[in-house]
Amino acid sequence: MKILIVVIIVLAVPIFFALMWLVSAYNRLVALRNRYKNGFAQIDVQFKRRYDLIPNLVETAKGYIKHERGTLEAVIAARNSASAANAKAALTPGDATAMKELSGAETALAGTLGRLFAVAEAYPDLKANTTMMSLMEELTSTENKVAFARQAYNDAVMSYNTQRETFPTNTIAGAFNFGPAELFVIEKPQEKEAPKVSF
Repeated sequence: MKILIVVIIVLAVPIFFALMWLVSAYNRLVALRNRYKNGFAQIDVQFKRRYDLIPNLVETAKGYIKHERGTLEAVIAARNSASAANAKAALTPGDATAMKELSGAETALAGTLGRLFAVAEAYPDLKANTTMMSLMEELTSTENKVAFARQAYNDAVMSYNTQRETFPTNTIAGAFNFGPAELFVIEKPQEKEAPKVSF
């Protein structure tokens, strides 16, 4: 009888610790996944703020640069495209396809905003407009917040991906379908800079 109890204890202890490790590894992956999803939610908040500022910026500029209708329409179209890509990415943060589409849409938006700012330089009255200056200041502040939120998101994705690829946690990640998360990266070096604002 004593031998049976010793055998049960000898077998039960490693099984208990193995189960504890399994639960701990699973919970760590869940926590890291939730952290990068929260990181993307912070990007989403800043993007929505920026998307709300852009129509006001365009409306303010319309009265001054009437001959630049194509530029104004391009900004609004790029804003709408970026907003749609952001909404798609917000549904599945970390999804490679959604993140690449968002990156492309954000690159296009930055380009059209850059053209708008370049055109605005030629209109001194627009540059002196207090509403325009205020909107530009808010947009610059938001761009800085987007960059900070993107860095926090990428850090969280890196921690998650490292954990899910590290042995022996990778066995748990594979068994419970913890797929890789995609970083939010802007491909071209010149596009990594926020639109230049000078009023």
